[in-house]
Amino acid sequence: MSDDPRAESERIADVTLDEHSVVRWSPEIDHERRVAIFDLLEENYFAPDGVLGGPYHLYLSIEENRLIFDIRNTEEVSLKKIPLPLTPLRSLIKDYFKVCESYFEAIKKGSRAQIESLDMGRRGLHDEGSGILQERLSGKVAIDKLTMA
Repeated sequence: MSDDPRAESERIADVTLDEHSVVRWSPEIDHERRVAIFDLLEENYFAPDGVLGGPYHLYLSIEENRLIFDIRNTEEVSLKKIPLPLTPLRSLIKDYFKVCESYFEAIKKGSRAQIESLDMGRRGLHDEGSGILQERLSGKVAIDKLTMA
């Protein structure tokens, strides 16, 4: 973490996925999700527009075809909710999880070239989704590229 005192407060300290609305996939994908959250929490920059009082607890859920970013303080008080339409991400998410499942299957019995190809496809879809989210959050939350990676 940085020596900048703002960096300590302008970050995500915890992420919770609403288990009732977030789709569950295979155990391998759930593991990847946990690793991604762990990596995100290690180092990130997250500064919601007009909200002071971080670090933040980010609670993610899906309501009425919208991804809800419920930004809370560490005492679980909701500070700001940002709804984002899921429509632009829906097919990308489906493709990403299909590629992930193929990737994990290839790890068990595929060739090295197949594994590498699927991993590149997985990373490409991830980067595309990351770009869409960053664009949609622009003006609502300041996020650095590392946080979106």
